[in-house]
Amino acid sequence: MPTINFEFKARAGNIAALETQLLTLNPQFAGEDHQVDTYFNVPEGRLKLREGNIENALIFYERKNTAGAKQSDIILYQHQPDKNLKDILTRVNGIKVVVDKRRKIYFINNVKFHFDTLEGLGTFVEVEAIDRSGAIGVEQLQEQCNYYARFFGIEQENYVAQSYSDLIMQKNASRF
Repeated sequence: MPTINFEFKARAGNIAALETQLLTLNPQFAGEDHQVDTYFNVPEGRLKLREGNIENALIFYERKNTAGAKQSDIILYQHQPDKNLKDILTRVNGIKVVVDKRRKIYFINNVKFHFDTLEGLGTFVEVEAIDRSGAIGVEQLQEQCNYYARFFGIEQENYVAQSYSDLIMQKNASRF
């Protein structure tokens, strides 16, 4: 069964202040990760290989590019780092784009918080309400995202509709 997420991403000029605000809720700190996400060419959805010091996974997901909280349908394969997996995926699919980021990760129950810094793109906060078993339901996931958007004071103009991969490809295309 695919995991269902409801999530949002927003530009955050001062992620340190948002992180300090989150700390008032006593979240569980998972750590700071240096993540390299390699996106591969696929006919539909997105396929990325995440390589980090905390998280390593092959992730397929489908999501609409809309601002604000939105549903993502995800199939996640967690693995130990293995160069051969990346080599196979690269050879079969070709690399679309690479996203390199620093990410602080926190959890409150089923909700995951990311405080991200990407060279050349800026700083962002992401909130993912996660339902791995289908027991929570989309409505509650959406309400959790809405609650944390209000908690952080996210304004409509701060929401980012695209993935980091899209933002990097747009930035690279504008150079030419």
